[in-house]
Amino acid sequence: MKYRSEITNLIKKESKRLGFFDIGISRAEKLTDEEIRLKKWLDRGYHGSMSYMENYFDKRLDPSKLVPGAKTVISLMYNYHTDKQPYEGDALKVSKYAYGRDYHKVIKKKLNKLLEFINKEIGEVTGRAFVDSAPVLEKALAVRSGLGWIGKNTLLINKYKGSYFFLGELIIDLELVYDEPVSSHCGNCTKCIDACPTDAISIEGYELNASKCISYLTIEHKGNIPNEFKGKMEDYIFGCDICQEVCPWNRFAENHNEPDFEPKEEFLKMKREEWFDLSEDKFKELFYGTPVVRTKYEGLRRNIEFVNK
Repeated sequence: MKYRSEITNLIKKESKRLGFFDIGISRAEKLTDEEIRLKKWLDRGYHGSMSYMENYFDKRLDPSKLVPGAKTVISLMYNYHTDKQPYEGDALKVSKYAYGRDYHKVIKKKLNKLLEFINKEIGEVTGRAFVDSAPVLEKALAVRSGLGWIGKNTLLINKYKGSYFFLGELIIDLELVYDEPVSSHCGNCTKCIDACPTDAISIEGYELNASKCISYLTIEHKGNIPNEFKGKMEDYIFGCDICQEVCPWNRFAENHNEPDFEPKEEFLKMKREEWFDLSEDKFKELFYGTPVVRTKYEGLRRNIEFVNK
């Protein structure tokens, strides 16, 4: 057990050196508590047009089906919070997570470095790195590893660091010392529920109708945005941070120190009227390599025009 403790500490120390905000470790076991909740959420159609959420149901619930012989899930947090804001108070808004380089590439590279470290310093293991791409219930695994709890806004909240972070995982066939889950600390607070302009969060909290979420509407949704959301977008044209901005736990949020997540000054200085004149060439210049390219130029123009209705 002492040896297992030593290698666990080595991995945690290396993860911090690589820039990860925090790390938690759990057994690679089936997420039995999530099975009923996920099925209920899908049956209600709360995933909207994200049909991929219905795929690989069993794999989503059991990390050992993603990596044969898996024994451990290493869950890691990577900070993206910044105090930087658009140049003008009435500027159109992009979620903070999309300000800089695509997080998938930044974090995947660091996860693979951590896996290389394990293979080199501890011993050869079989494992895979995941960053919001494969069918992995990242938040549920992070809860199991003690990184935080699922808040009423359905985001993972860390008592000491808030919720402005990405999640990534290493699933490996090596046994380590496992962390314990922590209790929820949302209490009677309803700030996120009250602040959501589209009523995407249920009255009781802890459940999100993604098809009503501004992030879904501006990124995942294809076609025209339903008129019922007219005047409710709060000037967001890609993603949304409202439920995080009002969360009391984010008073502990620290600014990231990742150069790849720094926004271009030209983007921050965009005036409201400049957004409406955005050309495709300017779109490519401003957002090449960032998550915003996911919506493509036509999608972003749709969002800009809808906000201006």
